[in-house]
Parts: sequence; C-alpha cells; structure tokens
Amino acid sequence: MRTDQILPRLERVFARLDREPERPAHLQTPQMSRHRVVLLGATLAFYLAIVVAVLTTSWLVRLDWQVMFFRPYEQWPQLHAFLDYLVVLGQRGPTAVMVAAWLGWRSWRQHTLRPLITLGVALLLLNITVGAVKLGLGRLGPHYATQIGSAELFAGGDIFPSGHTANAVVTWGILAYLASTVVTRRVLSVVSAVVSLSVGATTVYLGTHWVSDVLLGWSAGLLVLLALPWFEPLIAHAEAYVFAVRARLRSLVEAGRVPEPLTGVLVPLLSAGGKWQLQRPARPSVAVPSEPAAPPAAVPVAALAATALPATAGHYPAARPAGHLAARPHLVRSERPPAIPVGSRRPAHADRTPARGTVTRPAAGG
Repeated sequence: MRTDQILPRLERVFARLDREPERPAHLQTPQMSRHRVVLLGATLAFYLAIVVAVLTTSWLVRLDWQVMFFRPYEQWPQLHAFLDYLVVLGQRGPTAVMVAAWLGWRSWRQHTLRPLITLGVALLLLNITVGAVKLGLGRLGPHYATQIGSAELFAGGDIFPSGHTANAVVTWGILAYLASTVVTRRVLSVVSAVVSLSVGATTVYLGTHWVSDVLLGWSAGLLVLLALPWFEPLIAHAEAYVFAVRARLRSLVEAGRVPEPLTGVLVPLLSAGGKWQLQRPARPSVAVPSEPAAPPAAVPVAALAATALPATAGHYPAARPAGHLAARPHLVRSERPPAIPVGSRRPAHADRTPARGTVTRPAAGG
C-alpha cells in the first residue's frame, strides 16, 4: 500500500480520536471490588496448589501419565482434523491479530485508545508471568518424557503452564472485560470460557500438554484478567501520554525543528480533523524584481575610438573614454604577466625554407 493511500486512512483515525471519548453512561471502568478480590485470592490458591502438587510428584502427576498412556488421539481419531484447527484459537499470533482488529474498531468508534492499550497490558502481563514460570520450572512435554512417573521438571522444557490455554483465557476474556453492556459482558464471558476450556482440552487430546499444564494455564490466564483493574490507572496514564506526545510533535513542527521530509508526513496526521493547522512565524520577504535587469549594451569599437582623447606625455591617456566599463588596478612589475614575445611562433613555410646545401648569410648588422 502506498503512502498516499495510508495517510488518508490515518487521518480519519486521528480525526475520530480528536473528539471527546464517548462511553455509554451505564458502562463503568471495572474496579477491584470485594467479589473480584475473593476470586483473585481463590484462583491464586488453586494456582499454587497445582505447582506444589507437580513439584511433589503427587497424584496429579500420576493422572498426567495415565491420560498420556490412554492416548486420546488414538481413541477418537475422527476428531483429529477438526481439533487441529480448533487449537489455533489459542495461538498468540492469530488470536492477537483478530482481537486487536476488533478492539481497534472499538477504539475508533468510542474515540479512545483504552481498548488497545488494555489488550497490550494484558498480553504483557501474560508473557511475563507465564514465561517466567515456564523457564523456571523447565518441564518436558508428554512426547519428550524420559522417565515414567516423573514430573519431568528442570529438564529444559517450556510447557508448564500451557501457553495455549492461558492465551485463550486472556485474549478472548479481554472482550468480556471491555464489553459495553452488562448483558454483552455476561455473554462474552461464557463464550470465552467455552473457547479456553476447549483449547485446553484439545492440547491434552493431541498429546502436547499434560493435564496439570492445562489446569495451571487456565488459572494463570484468569489471574491476569482478575488483576487488570489494578492497572487501570496505568492504562489511563498511557493514553494521556500518547496524546501528550502528539501535542509535543505539533509544537516541534510549528517551531520548524523537524526535518522537512518528516514534516510532510507528520502534518497530515497531526492536523487530522481540522483542529490544528501548521502555523509558523512569517519570514522577512526579500524584494524580487519583476523582470531581470537588461545587460549593458555593448559599445562599438569605432565609437570608443571616436571619443578617445589625445594622449598626454605619459603612457596612459589623460581621460578614459566614456564607454570603458571598469578601471583596472595598476600592477607592480612582480604582478604583471610575463612578456609576450613579438612575432609569430608558427613554423617557417616550406616554400621559404632554403634548399639543402645552400648557405644563408647573416643579415647585415647581425
């Protein structure tokens, strides 16, 4: 896509963002209520219980091995093709693109950057918390297990907790978190729960995760969603910072402190919506003649000779002719050009060359 096609679209986006945020009166920013705190505490306790059960190689690890030996993908092979596509709903790349596109449209409609910033904060929290536990425990998956009955911890793996499951909980749950009505929030909560449960069960069916991986993934994603209200002040600050940076760019463009190629790109974006126009102090104008001055007319040599005055006793005339263009400075001997010899430097003519054998006499007085 060319630049001349991108800029008009970005202008329309920023024109919408220039308006005041339009949020329904019944839609309130989620707060950390007592009910949410209780759910967060219960989920955290469940999370720690699963980690302890795996570390101590308890009955949960034995359940993992039993399901692995059961091999669900061999028991119901007819579901394999469908579940291969269903598990994509838990992959971070495709789901993040789909949800970001929807939240970007929401941001444009509501004239606020909060939906996109909230998604970014949730994914950042997910990557930090889940990634740290994955790398810290280093558990191997069922396909790479080496010792029957072992928890396969600290072996260089990265599957505990399940990233597919946690990502499905956060990515689809953020839609319910940002819902515009109470009814929509409840419906999307049910849909996101069904999707995340299906993705987790699919990873167990395919044999890529243990059962305990999926349980920890569900709780890890739910912890991120429940903790998001604590980050609402950060989200509001980030949104204000984005618009402050935009105002700063406007001032730099107006002051002429931005290179010209970059100014041509920034001005259409910063002036979107017609609320800002580039204003710079006028530079002092320089008078330019409407028509170029005609060059001085050439003076004929005959006219110069006719107006020349008689020479005086010196080497130069007493007065210079009126047609002389400019006087030349008098040069001292060291600054004068070398003397030019008198006479022609051309070689002698062939017909004037004396014949071979003849003697030429020197001229008299030579």
